[in-house]
Amino acid sequence: MGYVRGAGRDQGTLFPVVLDDLVPADHLCRVIDAFVSGLGMAELGFERAEAAETGRPGYDPRDLLKLYLYGYLHQLRSSRRLEAECRRNVELMWLLERLYPDHKSIAEFRRMHRDAVTAAGAELVKFAQGCGLIRGEWVAVDGTKFRAVASNSSVRERRALETYLDSCEKGDEEQQAAIDPAAVQAALEKLKRHPEPEADLMKMGSAIAPAYNVQTAVDTEHALIVTHAVVLEAADNRQLEPMSQAAKKALGVERLNIVADTGYSNGEQAERCEQAGLIPHVPAQRSVNAAGLLDRTAFRYDADNDCFVCPEGRMLKRMQLSRKDRAVYYGAQTSDCAACPQKPHCTQGVRRMISRHLHDDALKRMDQRATPDLMRLRRSTVEHPFGTIKYRIFGHPRLLLRGLNGARTEIALAILAYNLKRITNLLGAAKLTPALA
Repeated sequence: MGYVRGAGRDQGTLFPVVLDDLVPADHLCRVIDAFVSGLGMAELGFERAEAAETGRPGYDPRDLLKLYLYGYLHQLRSSRRLEAECRRNVELMWLLERLYPDHKSIAEFRRMHRDAVTAAGAELVKFAQGCGLIRGEWVAVDGTKFRAVASNSSVRERRALETYLDSCEKGDEEQQAAIDPAAVQAALEKLKRHPEPEADLMKMGSAIAPAYNVQTAVDTEHALIVTHAVVLEAADNRQLEPMSQAAKKALGVERLNIVADTGYSNGEQAERCEQAGLIPHVPAQRSVNAAGLLDRTAFRYDADNDCFVCPEGRMLKRMQLSRKDRAVYYGAQTSDCAACPQKPHCTQGVRRMISRHLHDDALKRMDQRATPDLMRLRRSTVEHPFGTIKYRIFGHPRLLLRGLNGARTEIALAILAYNLKRITNLLGAAKLTPALA
């Protein structure tokens, strides 16, 4: 028997009369087309949203936004790969009406439109909220790291240059030894030429690499991202209030419940959130007595007298206030501890000291609200979007664009693509396309 044979290369082929017949009615391309076509590009801040009357015609920003949305949904983020796909991908031929933009035009569009893409994402969130897909009552906040376009050595070199320049400035202010102007100028020039000026070293699993911290606020109803941010701080403990306020603004609500993990434990920000109608449900991060001594929870705080009472009934009076630690320190009388039979199990010093956070009441309220059920809700809400963006949209959690602005642009495009695909899965393309149009 012979092999299965294909058609001859010189044999005629009867393609459909129109390109539209090649794209099914419920295809994702039709959703992308309907969404972008309905956007007010000029109001959102896209350049060349209206064609110029003179000069060489440029590409419509609507077409380039469609191209990027299609690309990110198919793990095509490189401008050169998108250029190649335009010439061989039938779906892109339909979406762009057989336009073949060059990679420079494609890359320039992404570089210029960080804020406009973010604004387009906000419009999609409003659409989803209008459809009832976003309830706007419970939001889960979380962060993850995305690898930057930089090496560890380049980040360390930049740190060393910044330290050197800071020391020169300090020495100049204090009128110390003369500074070599040529060396300072050389350091400044090298700093300007640095390939990745803003990324910092962050822990990513078991490795430490230059990265950015991507924060998201996700509605718990259908795991749609309502707002996001890209920050330079590796830790999350200063992101609770900014992300909560951003979510409240994006949803346009007066009251919002915020769920987050222990990394967001911040009593000062929790108190400000409560004052703004934002109710945090976050486990408080408390230190544990490493020596295995009696824990601070065994001591009762007396608010009327501003003191602690130990299990033996002795009083620990207020000793000092530390603004740096954001805590008040309380101490027992030395004579009380010396005569106490529980001293070997309570302290290794001459007396027991206890610290109380300046916003301890807000921390307690926040911790009491963080029930196990809400922590499970948090995990099931925030981990799905991050997993999809990292491995379904990016393919690998590494950025292509340099600098903080580049990182923010890529994340804005990825989140816009994620939300569009998520809404399509929930409503169906056949129903969503006319609704967008």
